[in-house]
Amino acid sequence: MDLNLKNKNALVCGSTQGIGKASAIELALLGANVTLVARNEDALKKTISELDASKGQKHSYVCADFSDPNDLKSKIENFISKNPVVHILVNNTGGPKGGPIINAKPEEFTQTFSNHLICNHILVQAVVEGMKKEKYGRIINVISTSVKAPLKGLGVSNTIRAAVGNWSKTLSMELAQFGITVNNVLPGMTNTGRIRDLIAAKAKAANKAEDEIAKEMLSEIPAGRLAEANEIANAVAFLATPAAAYINGTNVTVDGGRTGNL
Repeated sequence: MDLNLKNKNALVCGSTQGIGKASAIELALLGANVTLVARNEDALKKTISELDASKGQKHSYVCADFSDPNDLKSKIENFISKNPVVHILVNNTGGPKGGPIINAKPEEFTQTFSNHLICNHILVQAVVEGMKKEKYGRIINVISTSVKAPLKGLGVSNTIRAAVGNWSKTLSMELAQFGITVNNVLPGMTNTGRIRDLIAAKAKAANKAEDEIAKEMLSEIPAGRLAEANEIANAVAFLATPAAAYINGTNVTVDGGRTGNL
């Protein structure tokens, strides 16, 4: 298999922690030049120092806030004006707070839609011309298994994740002719700050101990454990490589077997 990403340029969002950071690390190990995108400049600088550069890679970052699409658009367009070729785009943004959908405020849907779908779209529009010229593009969206089956207590997330999934599928059909693939990675329960926050919120709502909630959640996973961020990143990295050229418009579920449908 051709897993070599030397001379390929990757733009990785939400890349100072969790799955985003793990994906940046894996892409760098395969030889890619990685540009990190996140809002905390100190964390960006620290993460840059952790990326492999043994193959002559040059890494950089863009400091942008996904809660402000106009800010993101301005900064990404400025970056692309100086670095016109991005071969790999990893869309990855932290999910909204949990809770029953009936209790969600309308603005929660609006803000989450903006953070996820609108920002993803801004990024794709910025990089797609360079991908077309190179006849090589990998757009990988880190979403959630809720694209396949809604998750209890994640009403806003379930709604917006499904929208991103259908946006992605539509893009995959439009861009395939240019050598660009668009795929989704659907993480299950992963050992990141996000899952710890969800456990804490569920424990508070149910008036239970966090350990009890964690045990209940683990009982739903056939593998009997949480995923580690690098295990999700492995799927992201593979989809970015030449070996994955004919995988397009699909969902890759990485959840230890938890999701109850194919």
